[in-house]
Amino acid sequence: MRKLFVLGLLFSLCFSVFASEKIIKVACVGNSITFGAGIANREKNSYPAQLQYYLGEEFEVRNFGVSGTTALSSGDYPYVKTAAFKQSLDYLPDIVLIKLGTNDTKPQNWCHKNNFHNDYQALIDAYQKLASKPRVILLTPVRCFLDNCTGICPQTIEKEIHSLVETLAWENRLEIIDLFRLFGNSWNSVLMPDKLHPSAIGAGMMAQKIGDYLLQKPTEKTKEPALGNQATPFNFHGFQGMDFQINGISCKLVRPYIEAEGRPWVLRARFWGHEPQTDVALLEQGFHIAYCDVADLYGSEEAIKRWDDFYKFMKRQGFHRKVVLEGMSRGGLIVYNWAARNPKKVACIYADAPVMDLKSWPMGNGKGAGSKADTENMLKAYHFKSREEALAWKGNPLDHARTLAKAKIPILHVVGDADQVVPVQENTTPFETLMAQYNHPIKVIHKPGVDHHPHSLYNPEPIVRFVLSAFGRTQNACVKAIPGNEYRSGAGWKEGAEWHSVAEEIESCLNNRNLKLLLLGNSITQGWGGNRSLVTYRPGKAMMDKVLGENVWETAGISGDRTQNLLWRIRYGNYNRCHPENVVIAIGVNNLIHGDNGEDTAEGIIAVAQEAVRQFPDSRIFVLGLFPVGREAQNPVRIQYNKTHEILNRHKWKGVTYINPTSWFTDNQGNIREGLYSGDYIHFTEKGYQVAAEKIKELIQSR
Repeated sequence: MRKLFVLGLLFSLCFSVFASEKIIKVACVGNSITFGAGIANREKNSYPAQLQYYLGEEFEVRNFGVSGTTALSSGDYPYVKTAAFKQSLDYLPDIVLIKLGTNDTKPQNWCHKNNFHNDYQALIDAYQKLASKPRVILLTPVRCFLDNCTGICPQTIEKEIHSLVETLAWENRLEIIDLFRLFGNSWNSVLMPDKLHPSAIGAGMMAQKIGDYLLQKPTEKTKEPALGNQATPFNFHGFQGMDFQINGISCKLVRPYIEAEGRPWVLRARFWGHEPQTDVALLEQGFHIAYCDVADLYGSEEAIKRWDDFYKFMKRQGFHRKVVLEGMSRGGLIVYNWAARNPKKVACIYADAPVMDLKSWPMGNGKGAGSKADTENMLKAYHFKSREEALAWKGNPLDHARTLAKAKIPILHVVGDADQVVPVQENTTPFETLMAQYNHPIKVIHKPGVDHHPHSLYNPEPIVRFVLSAFGRTQNACVKAIPGNEYRSGAGWKEGAEWHSVAEEIESCLNNRNLKLLLLGNSITQGWGGNRSLVTYRPGKAMMDKVLGENVWETAGISGDRTQNLLWRIRYGNYNRCHPENVVIAIGVNNLIHGDNGEDTAEGIIAVAQEAVRQFPDSRIFVLGLFPVGREAQNPVRIQYNKTHEILNRHKWKGVTYINPTSWFTDNQGNIREGLYSGDYIHFTEKGYQVAAEKIKELIQSR
């Protein structure tokens, strides 16, 4: 009996552990974009396949996409009539990602447009009735760049399908992820070769955005804010919004479907709903979006008082004590005037083409034309007795620079360099100069050739990253091991090769060898050539053969790789099968080029080195960090490059020798020496490879 009891207890414990580690099943429902049409090795490069890599072992992602299918049951190829639809139901998923609507815009289908809402609703209902009770998440269509509407119609996707999906999300209180702006507002053949279907790289962007959303940790449910009996609901791009009043002042609040820890929120100034992409993206990240009307008050005392009352209300409702302030154009006046009065209550400021000086706008005492009507209204709002009093006033946002700098509030401006309404040189530029003088530089994103409109960024990812950083909520993608998704023969590969086939070839190339040197990295490392048959461009091979000898070294570089991709390969590629005496790592340039900062890139390089120590216990490991890029020392990418090396230099390395290779290639002024780099000042010439080969030989021969 005792044995039976013990066995029963063990079984119970095992069952409990199994239950607690239940794999989350994700069903990706959709058309050819979900299927991965046109993507080489789609089984590993479609967005669902890359999503699986991104989410990790706690999830199981299956692709139920079928090319050409419609949400319309009266369309020419209804999704609900496919075998994949039934299979997706039988799968009993925990999460369903629905991405349909693109094929519905074909003329033969959109003639049934009046049925779209109900047919899509029926599809939603089918999944919601499953015994697994899945989270049903709607994905908006990605933007396509086709030239006409003879088939799939870009205008219908943008103007009708997009909003219909948002309406369905709002009506059903379903989570929604906006993919429409992901690829920007101009066609990029790298991301969408045929103007319709994302490439492997584009699919990777989809996977990362969806993956970041799914990996959010839901917080405990909080009480809905007490907005009063007169509050009325509205649809804000698929999210639940409420109109209400405080002391007779019109206010708005939009709730995220997954609330972030601490209940963070954004207080938007003016122009509610204009260029909403940043607000939508922050809702996806768990932020509430709030609004308190201060129209025609121009940041005056009355406006500040309204925001004071609104802030107190939000605090009583349990919202974060520090708020994100968002101000477009004249909204900059209230944002900065309120922040100067309440610096400890501000998490960060995102200002877009902001007015920083009443003299510039609306008064027009500079290059801008100003606004006579707004000047008269402003004088009344501030109770100025004359224009002269307004011109002498020292309460402009520019005058608050010292206070804001002292408070160390993170600040981002997005400006059009050709702004004729709120000239940059009269508003953002002097503010930027003052903040630098007070030792608290702000970040400015310039839009060359852009006037006052359009505001924001079409893809708001840099703005969102800034806001998340202010809350310490950014995830460093540089340290997350995932495969790459490069697919272009221009990467220096034979036609038809893609990332996974290249990675597999490296593993085959290392079998049954005992190497003196293994080189790990990106396209610069790949350029050594080695014995790899898929590599077509190998300017460094002769140099390394001359310095070390033939067949005693090999390159495991892949063009386009970032730290996260090399981290994946080292972890899962069993590169130690070649028993290298020495391992040289040079990675990180592509991280900087793609917008990662120096700190995150350095962390990624350190993660790669630490994994190398685990995987190559008997090898000497050298980390070069990354080779210098950009011809001049003051190149913007080089500045981040220097920051990366500063961090690497301070790091306490274990089992690794770190070397900064900058001096190998630069002169006394820090500029790249002539003849060592190709015209892009990223890749080496043969002479550059010669310099690197000789230096690497010195390293591995040193003791």
